[in-house]
Amino acid sequence: MKKKLVVLTGAGISAESGIKTFRDADGLWEGHNVMDVATPEGWHKNHELVLDFYNQRRKQLLEVQPNLGHQILAELEKDFEVSIITQNVDNLHTKAGSSNVLHLHGELLKVRSIANRNYILDWETDLNSGDIDDKGNQLRPHIVWFGEEVPALEEAVTIVEKADILIIIGTSLQVYPAAGLMNFAKPSIPVFYIDPKPVPIYDLPNDIKIIATTGSKGMKIIQKILKK
Repeated sequence: MKKKLVVLTGAGISAESGIKTFRDADGLWEGHNVMDVATPEGWHKNHELVLDFYNQRRKQLLEVQPNLGHQILAELEKDFEVSIITQNVDNLHTKAGSSNVLHLHGELLKVRSIANRNYILDWETDLNSGDIDDKGNQLRPHIVWFGEEVPALEEAVTIVEKADILIIIGTSLQVYPAAGLMNFAKPSIPVFYIDPKPVPIYDLPNDIKIIATTGSKGMKIIQKILKK
């Protein structure tokens, strides 16, 4: 039986691949206020702006590649039962070869109906006004915006509860409910936290090893530890 290795990833792991994070730029995401492009209110106010914003993000994603951090996580499947729970909307974990990835906040390369969140399509080109579902409803980015329910949360909690090892990579631990997932880990298991600017974790009884560096460098360190 392989040990269950659960990994929580945030924007930091993809930053090395060239995908920018809004937390590093005073709440701006690629020059836009997050409230204008990542909330239901922003969508209702100006859905053309929102569509264009995600069209640009989609184009950017198709030009980047997974980095060493993503690749090491995929390699660990040889020795562990790896489950990745990511806040990221990119496909870099899957592209690197990870086979069990749960997207908490949706996926950039998918769209869904505004009337039925279970009507989801793969989508790699621009999404425009007039692109509709089978009942004539407009399609929107398959992204969980700020203020929306996180449908995958319950599944994520169940995964964390079963972990034998927990790794947290590249997250400021500020976005809830995702930031609260670590609290569902068994108190007896080891926790590794990789981030160049780690924030204090006060309320976790686990043995926490903080590795203050990038995702790639941190995963090289953890890979050596796990092989011992």
